[in-house]
Amino acid sequence: MKKVTLRDLPDLPPTLDLMTAAQVLGIGRTTAYSLAKKGEFPVRLIRIGDLYRVSTAELLQLLRGSPPEETPDR
Repeated sequence: MKKVTLRDLPDLPPTLDLMTAAQVLGIGRTTAYSLAKKGEFPVRLIRIGDLYRVSTAELLQLLRGSPPEETPDR
């Protein structure tokens, strides 16, 4: 699997799996899932069953230095 970088983000789909987002952030699998389970992942997570998805736009915002906007929990 090719390593995903900040430069690749604009070409990716609207949401990413947790591992791809973790790779972009430079964190490992165990850390990513631990942060997700504690609600401490650096960007909002979308939960679909047992899957975590990450908004590509929010990840890009974070990496460009502006924190994601607060959104109410649904």
